[in-house]
Amino acid sequence: MPDPRHRLGARAEAVVAAGLAHAGWRILARRWRVPEGEIDLVCLDPGGVLVAVEVRARVSRRTGGAAESVDAAHLARQRRALARFAADAGSPYRDLRVDVIAVERSGGRWRAVRYPDAGAW
Repeated sequence: MPDPRHRLGARAEAVVAAGLAHAGWRILARRWRVPEGEIDLVCLDPGGVLVAVEVRARVSRRTGGAAESVDAAHLARQRRALARFAADAGSPYRDLRVDVIAVERSGGRWRAVRYPDAGAW
């Protein structure tokens, strides 16, 4: 039986991808892996910026919030992996950015909050 955390993460990524696509973002890759790290979603935002989206989901805040679980080392790996994606694609992108989207349960409902440019270059 798969780990419930993995199922939660996969579901959160799917919902976030659908929401971003609905908002005009292009989803270029999901769970893109390279030696530098894994990017949950590689997207092109409506302004033409290449974005690594780190999706973090939490059922409760008992062990801390979803956004708080992303540390500087992880963001650095995300930046390196995104730079690799851009290089592999011939770098046709205007700019690069790392966003974190925290998905948490609040008051019986799920809530997603986007933290743009969490991995400031």
